Amino acid sequence: MNEKNSAGKRSARERLQMERERERAREKRRRLLIVSAAVVGVLGLAAVVGVIAANTGGNSDTSGKGPVTVPSGAVGEDGLIIQTGASDAPSTLTVWEDFRCPACAMFENSFRDTIHELEAAGQIRTHYRLATIIDGNMGGSGSLNAANASACAQDAGRFTAYHDVLYQNQPQEADDAFAKDENLFELAAKVPGLDTPSFRGCVSNGTHDSWVQASNEVFRDGDFRGTPSVLLNGESIFPTKGNEQISPANLKKWVTEANEGKEPGTPTAPTTPAPSTPATASPTGAGGGDPEGDAGDQGSQGGQGGQDSGAGFGPGSGTESVH
Repeated sequence: MNEKNSAGKRSARERLQMERERERAREKRRRLLIVSAAVVGVLGLAAVVGVIAANTGGNSDTSGKGPVTVPSGAVGEDGLIIQTGASDAPSTLTVWEDFRCPACAMFENSFRDTIHELEAAGQIRTHYRLATIIDGNMGGSGSLNAANASACAQDAGRFTAYHDVLYQNQPQEADDAFAKDENLFELAAKVPGLDTPSFRGCVSNGTHDSWVQASNEVFRDGDFRGTPSVLLNGESIFPTKGNEQISPANLKKWVTEANEGKEPGTPTAPTTPAPSTPATASPTGAGGGDPEGDAGDQGSQGGQGGQDSGAGFGPGSGTESVH
């Protein structure tokens, strides 16, 4: 009798698990919907319409992980952060991104000049942290390959310029163009001095693949709702900070408020703008928390268990949680 009861319980659990899997699949299909998003841009960006593509951050291929090779100059307890701007700046802007994420391209292409300006004035340092959730959700390896290439650019001292070029030339989300090394080499040629045999070897060999995978694991284990997740001194500011919508003007205001009474860091040389090519990204985004452990970088928003590429920048927009 006990064996029959035990078998019955197992069968019930299995049926429940199967039903949950089917429900998750239905929910994932349901979450392709259209939302309105308003972005106040430096160059007078108009209201835009974006598509929310549910990105669960599913199981990315982490087979064959090798030793973690940390890019030159990476910071943080495990060397998983690429830092730009003055190291002694009074405020830290943390940006979690995926190079295939359309919302990340919309954020970068709208706020790039503002971030560079604040860095040059010694007001912020930026901590870039990389994730590969689009690979996990849609298949492919473009997120991983582009992130590795950006780490190779960091080795060459050209992370910022190459990072900007990648987002300015981002393919459609479903197009895994960044999985092809040749495409990454072609974009590297837009950054003076980057397209070298050393850079190409680093990209082709996947030198920093395990480093990217380690960063993505931190993202998946954290309290994040999607990419981009943007925090100022640990507080989520994307798509809103309190009741205020993010915009270049508000970002400057929030940094000024955070830095009141503090000395700026060592000013850095202004970043040379990368060659401008319109990106093909759809404007989507999300908020989240940051478990990285840096001083002042403790914050969380949203639920664990899955990540999305997010919703629009406008009021009422946000990331749908994954059930």
